[in-house]
Amino acid sequence: MTVRVVAIDGPAASGKSSTAAAVARRLGVLHVDSGALYRGLTRVALDLGPPFDAVRILASAEARGLGFRIGHGTLSTWLDGLAAEPRIRAEDVTAAVSEVSAIPAIRDWVNRRLRALATPDQILVLDGRDIGTAVFPDAALKVFLDATPQVRAERRLRQRGDGVEADRLRAEADRIAARDAADSTRAVAPLVAAPDAVRIDTSALDFTAQVDRIVALARAAGL
Repeated sequence: MTVRVVAIDGPAASGKSSTAAAVARRLGVLHVDSGALYRGLTRVALDLGPPFDAVRILASAEARGLGFRIGHGTLSTWLDGLAAEPRIRAEDVTAAVSEVSAIPAIRDWVNRRLRALATPDQILVLDGRDIGTAVFPDAALKVFLDATPQVRAERRLRQRGDGVEADRLRAEADRIAARDAADSTRAVAPLVAAPDAVRIDTSALDFTAQVDRIVALARAAGL
């Protein structure tokens, strides 16, 4: 059965979260950043220290209250009784999240919590890497955002407030390409566009235009 979900997937730094948040605002619905839970679990894993064992990580995450909270029409990630930003956006989390999120039990834990948010009376806009393939294969609309590693690297550097000198840009593009390779070749829920996803290359597309296109697609799907 089709669920009232807009699934926006794509590789690292493709603009999924900012685009999904803007689409949700335009539609007047709830935005869910699935990556925030994976980042929260990675924060927990790093606090525990290696090796990354799913049983330890999930037990600690439960004890520390990792999860989503909804208030005033928005959803945020909490950990230790506090909003988890910016702890889950730290560089050490970014470096380790691909490894932690590849653990099958970790993905199962996150997927159960994402699916629990989908109710018949609520429309959701979710972004991630496998929303339209593994989490909500029956989503009413699936979108796959992409851009070249160079474009994504520049966006990420500007987002962090860093300079975009050639050497720094090249190093960031290499890191993003390595993350793409890791995500697309992992055994569990690899990064791949769903066969019925609308693919949108944002390399030469401004932010407003890409949001407009997805909103139009969502409305055409009855959302």
